[in-house]
Amino acid sequence: MRRLAAPQDIEAVFSIYTHEKVVPFLTYEPMLLDEFEGIYEELLDSGCFYVWEVDGAVAGFYKATRYPGRGRHVALLGTLAVDPRRHGQGVGHAMLTDAVERLKADGVRRIELYAESDNVQALRFYGKLGFAHEGTLRQFYKRADEPHYVDEYVLGLLVE
Repeated sequence: MRRLAAPQDIEAVFSIYTHEKVVPFLTYEPMLLDEFEGIYEELLDSGCFYVWEVDGAVAGFYKATRYPGRGRHVALLGTLAVDPRRHGQGVGHAMLTDAVERLKADGVRRIELYAESDNVQALRFYGKLGFAHEGTLRQFYKRADEPHYVDEYVLGLLVE
């Protein structure tokens, strides 16, 4: 079940965000909870950061941002993750299917997201949902513990 994230979700979101299987594919390097508080406040202040609950517990999250003006029909999904303990249980599929349907009902006709070129599991998953690889941002991403840069793929889904 989708709902807007709330202040009391910080520890659950933090535990997923900083999980060793998740953190390499999100924006920030591993950090302590007190360092994450400012990032979490920004996510909450956006008014478009959602958590997905299963059995009353946070099982995943995402941010859905609409572009302004002429691009108002386009949404960007980001800060997207599923609790690794829930991988393979259909949580990601349910969460993204719900997000796509809600955005479509709100007038969105195009949904974009970005994924690292080395995130094979996510790229396969997004492809199954109909997202197409539309471009490559070369050497866009650099993890602190790796010597090389990683390409970022731009993925798009038309939902007309």
